[in-house]
Amino acid sequence: MGHWWERNIIEPGKLPLLLALTAFVLTFLITRVVTRLIRAGKGPFRNISGSGGVHIHHVVPGVVLTVVGGFGGVASDGHGLGALISAVLFGMGVGLVLDEFALILHLDDVYWTEAGRKSVEVVVLTAALVGLMLIGFLPFGVNDLSDDELQDRGAVMVSIGTNFLISLIALSKGKVRTAIFGVIIPFIAVIGAIRLARPTSVWARRFYRRRPRARARAWRRAYRHDRRWAGPSRRLQDWIGGTPDAELAPGAGPSGPAGPPGPADPSDPAGSSGASDQAGRR
Repeated sequence: MGHWWERNIIEPGKLPLLLALTAFVLTFLITRVVTRLIRAGKGPFRNISGSGGVHIHHVVPGVVLTVVGGFGGVASDGHGLGALISAVLFGMGVGLVLDEFALILHLDDVYWTEAGRKSVEVVVLTAALVGLMLIGFLPFGVNDLSDDELQDRGAVMVSIGTNFLISLIALSKGKVRTAIFGVIIPFIAVIGAIRLARPTSVWARRFYRRRPRARARAWRRAYRHDRRWAGPSRRLQDWIGGTPDAELAPGAGPSGPAGPPGPADPSDPAGSSGASDQAGRR
């Protein structure tokens, strides 16, 4: 174990990255436990309010920790005890910030609403990407080049440009996760680039406009995919981050039925109708 640790973590200089990732994941999990306890009214934890009763979200200390850890890591040049401490502070700060990613995106307290699920998605995605980098993957597939190719700047530039273009095509087809992971593992981006585009994507609006068959196939495939994976994805997000508050459909009374559903949009796997205005604070 000691030999593996020395060869795979210490020698490549990955210890700060490992500490940052560990601090990031632990901070997110601990924060979610605390906010769920506050939501349930259990334990000693309470919301923090400043002067005038302003609720201080944990994204605020997260930004402070991220700034301190980031500048500390740059100043330490990645070596010594200072780099390790900075990595931990940076990981903690990013964990707090991304836990409220949905709040930053919507500029509203949507923590316990359907829109708040975005925070969990971003945290899981970030942890997965950093984990891939930790085990040896580099962006744009540079790790796939041989030693001779690495010495040839032209080959490196062609590889980076090609992989970036493939990821960009996958992104234009509405395959966001595929494009992001494709930056690290190019083969994944190739799959997203050659498959049928999402019906609401930029690619579909541009190239399927006069191809009704392709447009219909895109809607069917998106609907089947979302119907298959929306349920498991929601259950995983609820298990990690907590179940959002129940939201009323537009036009429904506080105790009345939601009314007949409108036309289904297969591009919306969650079937959400917007964030609730009644989101409770943490």
